[in-house]
Amino acid sequence: MNQYLGPVSVPDPDALAAVQRLCDIAEPYVVGPDNDRLFAQAMNESNAWHAARSPFFARMLAASAAADRPLEDVADLHRLPFVHANFFKAHEVVSIPTGDVKLHVTSSGTTGQKSQMFFDNWTLRNGQRIVARVFDHYGWIGESEPVNYLLSNYQPRPGLNLGSSFTDEYLCHFAPVRSVEYALKHTGNGHEFDPFGCVRALIRYAEEGAPVRILGFPSFLSFTLDRMRELGIPPLELSPRSLVVFGGGWKGHADKQVAKPELYQRIHDQLGIPDERIRDGFGAAEHSVLYMECPRHRLHVPTWSRMLVRSVRTLEPLPYGEPGYAQFVSPYITSVPAQSVLMGDLVTQHGPEECGCGLPTPWFTVHGRAGLSRNRSCAIAAAELIKGKS
Repeated sequence: MNQYLGPVSVPDPDALAAVQRLCDIAEPYVVGPDNDRLFAQAMNESNAWHAARSPFFARMLAASAAADRPLEDVADLHRLPFVHANFFKAHEVVSIPTGDVKLHVTSSGTTGQKSQMFFDNWTLRNGQRIVARVFDHYGWIGESEPVNYLLSNYQPRPGLNLGSSFTDEYLCHFAPVRSVEYALKHTGNGHEFDPFGCVRALIRYAEEGAPVRILGFPSFLSFTLDRMRELGIPPLELSPRSLVVFGGGWKGHADKQVAKPELYQRIHDQLGIPDERIRDGFGAAEHSVLYMECPRHRLHVPTWSRMLVRSVRTLEPLPYGEPGYAQFVSPYITSVPAQSVLMGDLVTQHGPEECGCGLPTPWFTVHGRAGLSRNRSCAIAAAELIKGKS
């Protein structure tokens, strides 16, 4: 068994018994009434945990619709108070003593204030276990052949605490390392994208024939493929056991963003990687649950989390098929009151039967991010994005 799939204990087994039972479920996509009730119990424990340790959250809970009675089922999740993700860009708020912080990371935004998130031992190790279980579900853990990695992310340096970089370094534990190359090289005065280095690495990897894992931002792999075409480099044939897993979005390169189907086709055409081995993953520093694409490239909600979609105008919960703000709910986090977070992402959630991949949990599509400029409100930007999709 991979070390990251092993047991992890909550900070207080009595106060967080349901949280422990929920997070000990090994299969990422379990559904059913018993699971729903357990999830509600775990959220009640999580709310009580944070209310007792965070005056900020205690005030939020007291003023919410969940103050007078606990949740009985997941149908009650809409009563929970939520923290907007932007709150963590301006405030450092924790539910643990400073000495219990094992990891401090920031979001990977390219401009403006970054979110500051803090992890205790349970939150960190269980978050890693969540990622490991999703990878294990798809058979991406346990391969014994050493892998050549191309990390489309920042080369480590002392003091670098970006969440995306930490995650990609962690993902290198799931298959033995043969070699590692970084798209964003540390120059001694920041980081710079090295397209020629990426091209040279891919050519070398094709010649060696070992499996390749490309992890990180999709933008820099797209730019690398562009450079290959500009240089007249013919298509490469990487090992069919290679794997591409994206995360982090296009950040400051939204103007050059390529639609997923086009990018995936280019990866297959230029690198020879099968479509089912190309996946996108959605996550955030403010909510470290991994939402991984299925073979049909739909982002499914795992059993340890739930998702609500709220109106951009009224913040009322919306049914399947209606676009709005994403609200992610999970009781796994004990270090920060981020068990219910409203994101700036515009999404549409769908029932599992609309996918057809066989997974029994809902899935969602990300349409874009609200708040595109300093002088436009999130609601205005969101409404325009939604209008453009109709």
